[in-house]
Amino acid sequence: MTELGSDTWPPAPITTERLVLRASEARDRAGFIELFASTEVGTYVGGARPRDELERAVPEVPGRRPGAFVVTLDDAMIGMVTLDPRGPDRLGHVRPEGGETELGYLFLPAAWGHGYAAEACTAVLDWFADARPDEPVVLSTQSANDRAMRLAAKLGFTEVERFEEYGAEQWFGVRSPAPRTA
Repeated sequence: MTELGSDTWPPAPITTERLVLRASEARDRAGFIELFASTEVGTYVGGARPRDELERAVPEVPGRRPGAFVVTLDDAMIGMVTLDPRGPDRLGHVRPEGGETELGYLFLPAAWGHGYAAEACTAVLDWFADARPDEPVVLSTQSANDRAMRLAAKLGFTEVERFEEYGAEQWFGVRSPAPRTA
């Protein structure tokens, strides 16, 4: 994926049984700051950032870009799901030239353990499969992150390889496009 173009972004909000996934709005700023300041959230993604630094750096409408979905429950932000091109300079690819679409997600600790990440990621992956039916989606996580490893399997990702990056072993998997029916 070179980038989600304006023809597909932003999509209409995606509604699941319990959640709404939508483009970021100004009211999400406090949620973004909470997400990136959380030591629990930062455990496997390079650590938490200082809240005062985030207060200065986070824009009025954070995360407003192609591929970024804010996940809300009862109209409150509980996390985010992203689809981004995986840079060709990174380890882990299923195409020689790189640039695959990579799924990412972060949820506030209060939202953990309720199946929200699986519900939200499934909705985004289904949306993407409709928008780009022939595109594989990749996912990379620290192999020590048991929750992320279970979610990757639940979402249908299969292991391609493991490698060292960011000072830890990374698990890299792919979710291939569904076969087309005639």
